[in-house]
Amino acid sequence: MRAMVAGIAFATAPVAAQAEEFINILTGGTSGVYYPIGVGLAKIYGEGIPGARTQVQATKASVENLNLLQQGKGEFAIALGDAVKLAWDGNADAGFAAPLGKLRGIAAAYPNYIQIAASADSGVTTLADLAGHSLSVGAAKSGTELNARAILAAAGMSYDGLSKIEYLPFAESVELMKNRQLDASLQSAGLGVASLKDLATSAPTTIVAIPTDVVTALGAPYMPAVIPAGTYEGQTADVPTAAVGNFFVTHEGVSEETVYQMTKLLFENLTALEASHKAAAAIKLEEALTGMPIPLHPGAERYYREIGLIKG
Repeated sequence: MRAMVAGIAFATAPVAAQAEEFINILTGGTSGVYYPIGVGLAKIYGEGIPGARTQVQATKASVENLNLLQQGKGEFAIALGDAVKLAWDGNADAGFAAPLGKLRGIAAAYPNYIQIAASADSGVTTLADLAGHSLSVGAAKSGTELNARAILAAAGMSYDGLSKIEYLPFAESVELMKNRQLDASLQSAGLGVASLKDLATSAPTTIVAIPTDVVTALGAPYMPAVIPAGTYEGQTADVPTAAVGNFFVTHEGVSEETVYQMTKLLFENLTALEASHKAAAAIKLEEALTGMPIPLHPGAERYYREIGLIKG
């Protein structure tokens, strides 16, 4: 799916003498979690930052978002922690031709859960069962696809052992599964992602476990996690999996005052943001700096010093 700019813009109160501030929020596909979180933030920033004009851009998520930030084509983005680290290092295999040295951190967000859904008809009930079956792993070199490669490698598997690999966004993967043209989809997202909710209510679906020993083999930034029973229709038991943290990111060219306001308003409006998607409930101020893989933006640092999260 080509990146698109959604028709969502939030006007602010009269700006008087205030200079207009444009904030483009880079998210992911519209059926994922990044997008509704971005919409919620656009509303918060449009109403709370004097002179701000906000826009939400649907993208292929982490890798594209980070490259766009480096190019100055966005002011705020959501991205997976492993992708942020690879971007900072300049890992070409992950989609970063050179180190993205302009990136700056705002805050740790909520964790993404690696969620593998298989059609009941496929007979896939375990990770090993994916061998010989078709799997969608997200857009090529997206954050989700980086997760897919890592998970399979840790389990001693690879794309070569599958019958077919599809590089599709979440919603398109689900449509293929509904039409019995795809056996399984790996989606890296917050719990209750819309695409998998749609799938599970449309056809019998198995949420496939990622064993703890596989997660341990992965190491940081991956960590063991659980998809609670009842997250998706027909899921009657907890399912072990892996999780990896998301981060809110900007670039060095965004002003200190703007990033200060974005950081402050983020944490002062978590309840409102949770109304956009329940994944936001996992965003915690006390964990805002946990695992940050890149330097903080001075505007974010100013906020954290102001509230005492950074001492000295």
